[in-house]
Amino acid sequence: MGSDSDFPVVSPAVKRLKSFGIPVEVHVMSAHRTPQAAAEFSSGAARNGFGVIIAAAGKAAHLAGVLAAHTTLPVIGIPVKSSTLDGLDALLATVQMPSGIPVATVAIDGADNAAVLAAQMLALSDEGLAAGLLAMKQEMAEGVSKKDAALQEKVAEL
Repeated sequence: MGSDSDFPVVSPAVKRLKSFGIPVEVHVMSAHRTPQAAAEFSSGAARNGFGVIIAAAGKAAHLAGVLAAHTTLPVIGIPVKSSTLDGLDALLATVQMPSGIPVATVAIDGADNAAVLAAQMLALSDEGLAAGLLAMKQEMAEGVSKKDAALQEKVAEL
């Protein structure tokens, strides 16, 4: 995270990753205030056992790009909504990366989807995780079906 104030946005990702049994580390580092620490973290991330990096930042939101510049691991950016421009500035800073330095970008404050995307990437080589993702999607589909059935009952009563 670019700041500890981003933790409320990031916490759904932490919860989702833990629900899949994926080990998680959470750190505060800044692309602008601690660029060397960010570079050192990401350049050693693969060696240190990481499979994907999720980076959350607001305003200028360069953290994901700085991390991506120093690793070959997939990097997922979460643009964080701030008081400035409702997060549009962070979204554009995260998604507009130069050729060769991709950052997968989720919606503004989209931490849960960042976690699901990270899990999908890791599931490419983990059948148990792939099964967990499939179960999650089946539960989501069942939830929608239940909501539709309840709606149909309401409509029939009109």
